[in-house]
Amino acid sequence: MFLNYSKRGIFLVATVLFFVSSCKETKEGKEKQQQQAAQPNILIIVADDMGFSDIGCLGGEIQTPVIDKIAQEGQLFSNFYVQPTCSPTRSSLLTGCDNHFAGVGIMHEMDYPALHELNLPEYAGSLKKDIVTLPEILRENGYHTYMVGKWHLGEDEGQNPFDRGFEETFILGSGGGSHSNDGRSLAPPQTMTYTRNGIEVKLPEDFYSTKNYTDSIIKFIDRNKKDNKPFFAYQSYTAVHDPLQAPKEYIDKYKGKFDAGWDALSEMRFANLKKLGIIPADLKSTFKNPGIPKWEKLTHEQKEEFARDMEVYAAMLDYMDKSIGRIIDYLKKEGKYDNTMIVFMSDNGANGAVAAAYPGNADGKYLSTFNNSMQNKGLKGSFVEMGPGWAKASSSPFRFFKGFTAEGGIKAPLIVKMPNNAGKKAGWNNTFLHVTDILPTVLEVTQTKLPTELKGKKVENKFIGKSMVSVIDGTTTVLHEEGMGWELFEMRAFRKGKYKILRLPVPFGTGDWELFDIEKDPIESNDLSKTFPEIKAELIKSWEAYAQYNKVHDHKGFYDNFYRNNLGPGNGKERN
Repeated sequence: MFLNYSKRGIFLVATVLFFVSSCKETKEGKEKQQQQAAQPNILIIVADDMGFSDIGCLGGEIQTPVIDKIAQEGQLFSNFYVQPTCSPTRSSLLTGCDNHFAGVGIMHEMDYPALHELNLPEYAGSLKKDIVTLPEILRENGYHTYMVGKWHLGEDEGQNPFDRGFEETFILGSGGGSHSNDGRSLAPPQTMTYTRNGIEVKLPEDFYSTKNYTDSIIKFIDRNKKDNKPFFAYQSYTAVHDPLQAPKEYIDKYKGKFDAGWDALSEMRFANLKKLGIIPADLKSTFKNPGIPKWEKLTHEQKEEFARDMEVYAAMLDYMDKSIGRIIDYLKKEGKYDNTMIVFMSDNGANGAVAAAYPGNADGKYLSTFNNSMQNKGLKGSFVEMGPGWAKASSSPFRFFKGFTAEGGIKAPLIVKMPNNAGKKAGWNNTFLHVTDILPTVLEVTQTKLPTELKGKKVENKFIGKSMVSVIDGTTTVLHEEGMGWELFEMRAFRKGKYKILRLPVPFGTGDWELFDIEKDPIESNDLSKTFPEIKAELIKSWEAYAQYNKVHDHKGFYDNFYRNNLGPGNGKERN
């Protein structure tokens, strides 16, 4: 009897304990679901090679109503800095680190044997394996993580975004190429590999990058919409990177819109930015980029050809805007829009490169295989580039464009819409911000702690970014008192407060440090080196400290010589 009673008692106790435990687990599960449901979604949209003044809210004439509406609902930042080119910016965006420390102190396409032989981790051209990424952090904290579009941070084993924290992906591994399904790269040495969740895929016959990227991100979000988990979506468009291609009806929409030429477009945008108050009203447009001819000196045939190039570019951006609208419409339909933080940015200034300058294209053989007739320009099988004339106008009012540490290369538009319309609505904001600020901002918005360890590994990141939340809510107007540095291809810069030092190789600069007051002179036209030598000296020391901290390599003139011999005026590769 005692034995039987004991067994019964044990059973009853166990039953009660199970019931209590189940209730507790159920309660905890519900609380976790509620917490996850309350956590904001994050959508980061990156345009590829879009100039500063292309979008409507920054004085551009290209139709971008969707992007402009996001700016109205959030904040537009006019003093936001990125890296000079694609992959360095993306490395900083996803890690919160300087691009050198992240492993992308060089674009692998621009590597050279002596550098490669040194095997420097900072110059691998791909993300270091011992640093964590934003999707890795968020995924460990209950987020779905999706990526669609351009990766450009490594294509070897273990370097796919599917290996770096993204749960579902559809990506182009390389830096760019045809926007159709023909697999044509920017140059013969490069390849175009698309993967879905790390596995190579074949593209459909009707593939157009912007359309299919948009389809994919919506499908990823929709697939898990009922589990109440928040999502982090990284929508990395390859628009408006060359070769410029767009649907014909969109190209036709802009026919004749740019017949006045790049000089007229630059002046118009310059005036529009003055009206918006983004640049000083008394500023005069004086700087002229070398190698860009006056529009009036071109032949009729040249004008016709170049005008068509810009029509295709505008069409491409217009179509991307409509595609972003599709994502917005989906989020609104599913009741997810209000609780979604949206970040829209460009990865660098407009692309002034010509197709012949890409490594492997110098002999013209590859480029001769494209159909660039006026009837086919901008359609499948063509290779259209923006070129330096339009790139200068697109990056107006600033000096130069993509690839340069001048303002035209490293200053980009940034739009942030906070969840549930949080944040101060102040039109545009001129606080000095940096691409590395996005990671800590997302962590604060999602209430995610920065880990010291992840999956049993110590987090090795040297985070230099700071959360922008205090800027967005209006409690802070200065975020980077210590300043920020840049280096790529021996082009250097350091900005602190209103002053910036800039070093550009000949023939684009003096080859020595110059000093500018960026607030009064954002076009970098008046070198103040002789006026304020002590400020210049102080900033040079700051840059040297930045270089030492991030292990910036001294290329000892390799890129200086490359630019002088291959990309300077008079080499036959400028479009004149």
